[in-house]
Amino acid sequence: MDGAPPQTRPTPLYWRALLPVALVLIAALLALATRYGYHRDELYFRLLGRHLAIGYVDQPVGTPALARLFTALFGDNLVALRLPAALAAAGIALLAAALAAEFGAGRRGQLLAAIGTATGVFPLIGGHVLLTSSVDLLIWLGTILCSVRALLRDPRWWLAAGAVAGVGLLNKQLIVLLAIGLAVGLAALGPRRTLRDRYLWLGVAVAAVLGAPSIVYQIAHGFPQLAMASALSADDGTENRIEFVPFQLVLLGPLLAPIWFAGLGALARRPAWRPVRCLVIAYPVAGLIALIGGGRADYVIGLVVAFFATGCAVLDADPATTGEVGARSAGSPSAGAADRAMPGARRRRWLRLAVAAVAVDAVIATLISLPVLPVRVAGQTPIPGLNPTMRDAVGWPAYVHQVEAVYRSVPEPAATALLAANYGEAGALDRFGTGLPTVHSGQNELWEQGPPPDTATAAVVVGLEPADLPGVFAHCEVRARLDNGVGVDNEEQGRAVLFCTGRTAGWPALWPRLHHLD
Repeated sequence: MDGAPPQTRPTPLYWRALLPVALVLIAALLALATRYGYHRDELYFRLLGRHLAIGYVDQPVGTPALARLFTALFGDNLVALRLPAALAAAGIALLAAALAAEFGAGRRGQLLAAIGTATGVFPLIGGHVLLTSSVDLLIWLGTILCSVRALLRDPRWWLAAGAVAGVGLLNKQLIVLLAIGLAVGLAALGPRRTLRDRYLWLGVAVAAVLGAPSIVYQIAHGFPQLAMASALSADDGTENRIEFVPFQLVLLGPLLAPIWFAGLGALARRPAWRPVRCLVIAYPVAGLIALIGGGRADYVIGLVVAFFATGCAVLDADPATTGEVGARSAGSPSAGAADRAMPGARRRRWLRLAVAAVAVDAVIATLISLPVLPVRVAGQTPIPGLNPTMRDAVGWPAYVHQVEAVYRSVPEPAATALLAANYGEAGALDRFGTGLPTVHSGQNELWEQGPPPDTATAAVVVGLEPADLPGVFAHCEVRARLDNGVGVDNEEQGRAVLFCTGRTAGWPALWPRLHHLD
């Protein structure tokens, strides 16, 4: 297994063809950036960005820092906040093309990889809305590309892989799943000599140094990310486990699944690609860890995109470039009829089918992932059910206006705190509210920022029912129910706005009761 097989010769990147794809993608995403509104996570990142730290209980500092940087540079608006997501999406498309080139894809294969990835369902969602996964997919693909180059070309690429993964630790710890998967793959399928390569371990050291702030925060605070993961699993784990396997088919789009299946199969069979066969094992290993932990299907999308890029190379690459001719002439036992390069005419036919699949998938993914339909129209379709980020980006200004009306009606505003059940509500009240006090919330990192002042003996509470506050206030009444006015049934629709009086103790004593991770 550790013998040196015929090596793949990478093809040059066709930058003149690829850069327009990236630029058009950025332009389209920014043109749609202000449709519907802020996503709840974006409102949260905006809040956390004001209190930058080396880490938070529910995430590293990376995405809030990007939110802070881009809104500081370009203004406190949606276009500025979503610019890093659009740039990351363009980078993801280019990295997919680079991976295809690494496996011998020519101009057509590289374009297919770039466009198919750029217009996939989840990449479009992550390109439209600034999420931690927007950058995480970029990190995964960058790490995979550097790892492939280290295994096929020069082991010094492990240093670059470590650098990319280390930066990724500052954004999301999921890159550890890829590292574990690659390690298991190398141990199982080789080349096992890589595990003794000093450049690999230097790369690990680079990752540890660059990711040190996140690692130090976790150690110093008792690994809060584990508690957060447990809380998320308790809330959504069963549903995520049921959806995990079938949702692998829709991460890019079901029409593109045959292409990445072909890439996965070729990695498993082709002798020239034996050095990177560890990717074949990394996928089920990382997926199994995510599945057991109740994680979402998109946690392993980086490997799916890598297989898609490989599949594009299978459809387009010359057999002399991929090492197939050399493998067959060498009499490799792995080179069988199923692994032979397709004849030119057949390859062109399959490539045309792949182009058609990408085109149709792009139309469907655009309708699902991007706010191209009027919000009232989209609300009457299955789109909100298929794309939760859509429904979580609707109604925030309307909700805030309703809360403002309740707050203006209270008898003593100066002695009335403003509490939100979750970070989306808190972020919206901070962004759109006028004449409101500082909002407080018991959710996740916002709880760490402390309770309201003790002078606030009453409170307007958003998103909770009176039964959710036992022993906190003597009396709570429902003053309003949130309504976005466009018929989109999201998490906030119909939630109560309470006015509570008769606080039962000081805020320092009551605050622990309101703490929750989810």
